[in-house]
Amino acid sequence: MSAHVILQPSRDKSLRRKHPWVFESAVAELKGRARVGDTVDVFDSEGDWLGRGAYSPHSKIRVRMWTFKKDESIDNGFFLRKLETALALRKRLFNPEKTNSFRWIASESDGLPGITIDVYDNVAVVQLLSAGAEKHRNKIVWAITKLLPDIHVYERSDVDVRKKEGLEPVTGVLHGTPPMQVTVKENGLNIVVDIEHGHKTGFYLDQRDSRAAAAYYAKDADVLNCFSYTGTFSCYALKGGAKSVTNVDVSQPALDLAKQHVALNALDEAKAHYVNKDVFKALREYHEQQQQFDMVILDPPKFVESKASLTRAARGYKDINMYGIHAVKSGGLLLTFSCSGLMPADLFQKVVADAALDAGRTIKIIARLNQASDHPIIGSYPEGYYLKGLVCEVTDE
Repeated sequence: MSAHVILQPSRDKSLRRKHPWVFESAVAELKGRARVGDTVDVFDSEGDWLGRGAYSPHSKIRVRMWTFKKDESIDNGFFLRKLETALALRKRLFNPEKTNSFRWIASESDGLPGITIDVYDNVAVVQLLSAGAEKHRNKIVWAITKLLPDIHVYERSDVDVRKKEGLEPVTGVLHGTPPMQVTVKENGLNIVVDIEHGHKTGFYLDQRDSRAAAAYYAKDADVLNCFSYTGTFSCYALKGGAKSVTNVDVSQPALDLAKQHVALNALDEAKAHYVNKDVFKALREYHEQQQQFDMVILDPPKFVESKASLTRAARGYKDINMYGIHAVKSGGLLLTFSCSGLMPADLFQKVVADAALDAGRTIKIIARLNQASDHPIIGSYPEGYYLKGLVCEVTDE
């Protein structure tokens, strides 16, 4: 028998519910030898087979499950099937003439823990963040090129979380000759993606539906886009009929690309403004100057890195939302987001409500926004739900 993990008594419930993680504390012993990323079988304390996963001796998540089917091997065919199933779903979601950028593999939610694959036109950007993903890199690239023969593949596994798996950051070409910048279509808009240096895999695909919502709400509005990055929320707002957009970001290169996006989409450049400043500082200045907008978008980076940092992060979200609420004219709208998976939706709503109280204003939640449809949430892994957004009317009542 190959190497296998035996669980502590009564620590099998989550696996029986097909949750894909086995924590270090649940493991009674490892029988046989397993190196980083090796496939191991998992048994309960009575000797019943539960599933098969990737072993990670350095991580608190000791095993990430590949399969709960006893006759399923973790071979080329396994990765091909997973990628094919996921691609079929994405093809149902998008008209390729209007949107040719999408998340192909959303890690655990597509049955491939630690693997993210984003497609930007003819470039697939891969993130391999777990020991098992690292082990099977060649099989994954083979499956990608089998299903999309004309694709170029680039790796962006330059994420700190790899250290928890005992892995070094890695970037580089895996197949073909990918361009380092690619212009993609999203809902008919043109967006330049920096494959090599852009955030995450180059772009925030998860906000696609929220950007479309912003276009709907922005008609005749003066819009403040905070943490604007490359200004795509603003492009949608201008397309939706905004009177003006102001992009605030600490990164000048991101603002330069935001400016390029307005020109690329033949939008009115006179309506777009750019502020290279820390958002907290800019919002405090707007408050001091009593400057307000019809619509404020708050899309900050992830504040919560661990459960231990949740309380501190909640304070950060409260502060930024209080100043964001100050910046909205009475009767205007706040679109506010948290991309922290460890921030529960009900707590985020409470934080925003408390921020409104501190600002001496009233909010009414008129819509909820979530990660786009190509970032699905498998029923057995609720942690896959991470992006939460609220559309709030702000009044002085």
